[in-house]
Amino acid sequence: MAVHRVVALLNEPQSPFELACAAEVFGGIRPDVPVRYDVRLCAERPGPLRTTVGHALLVEAGLEALAEADTVVVPGWQPPGGAVSGAVLEAVRGAHRRGARVASICTGAFVLARAGLLDDRRATTHWRRTAQLAAAFPAVEVVSDVLYVDHGDVATSAGSGAGIDLCLQLVRRDQGAGYAAAVARGMVLPPHREGGQLQYVSPPGAPEKTDDSLAPLLDWALGRLGEELGVGRLAGRAGVSERTLARRFARQLGVGPGQWVLARRIEAARVLLEASDLPVETVAERVGLSSAVNLRRHFRAVLGTTPGAYRRVFGEPGGAPVQGSPTRA
Repeated sequence: MAVHRVVALLNEPQSPFELACAAEVFGGIRPDVPVRYDVRLCAERPGPLRTTVGHALLVEAGLEALAEADTVVVPGWQPPGGAVSGAVLEAVRGAHRRGARVASICTGAFVLARAGLLDDRRATTHWRRTAQLAAAFPAVEVVSDVLYVDHGDVATSAGSGAGIDLCLQLVRRDQGAGYAAAVARGMVLPPHREGGQLQYVSPPGAPEKTDDSLAPLLDWALGRLGEELGVGRLAGRAGVSERTLARRFARQLGVGPGQWVLARRIEAARVLLEASDLPVETVAERVGLSSAVNLRRHFRAVLGTTPGAYRRVFGEPGGAPVQGSPTRA
């Protein structure tokens, strides 16, 4: 498999954390995960680049590096909405025209918007800056309560840590759910966080609630995806009414219980399709989707493809076969 070239476009003062979101997901070295990305840094003016924490980064490449990128990442831009030179904008547009994917983390969305890549599209940025982005670029449909928006060729993330969520999503798109899960596991992170960024914003004066965390219930459900997991059973396990459970899911995850269960079943099916030779019917039963027809329907709705086509793209050669059961697509 060809190595995917990721180029991070930096600007001073650069946030080291937002850069690290991309560098660690794409460029981290892990003994149990094959290297499939090459990460480079570039800036309009190569050399020492001031950061938001005081020390400088040495950036050796100029904008010409974008001409060789498969993915361009803009990991924040300070000040948000500040000036972006014509040379930078043309280099970003040129990479996109050539077929490179262009992604932003946090306030990097302002660069993509200024380049015209977000016109008539949904996009996000840090919740403190969504109103500013919407006012400055009325052609952009700014959404505030998501962790990221991925259009395939262009993607944006919410604030700081949501950059990791977006980068894992791009890895999942490139390499499959199993590879992305291995990267997340090495970072001691969930492969996919639920809900949007506004769940992390406490209203002024709102008391913190610490006794209604969904974490124990979610862990319990993840070990039983092949079983019946209707709202009634989940509510009974949590010891609350169905209405109370729905409110907790909406507040903590931004989705309903049924949506969460379906998303986890699709994710589990992806991993089984990648790592095994199990028939699609068996995969569907193991993740609680009852039949191959049901699995195909949800796969088509969520991923825009079929289980068989997904396996052909992301399946590992030599996946564990099931004796006496031919693989069905």
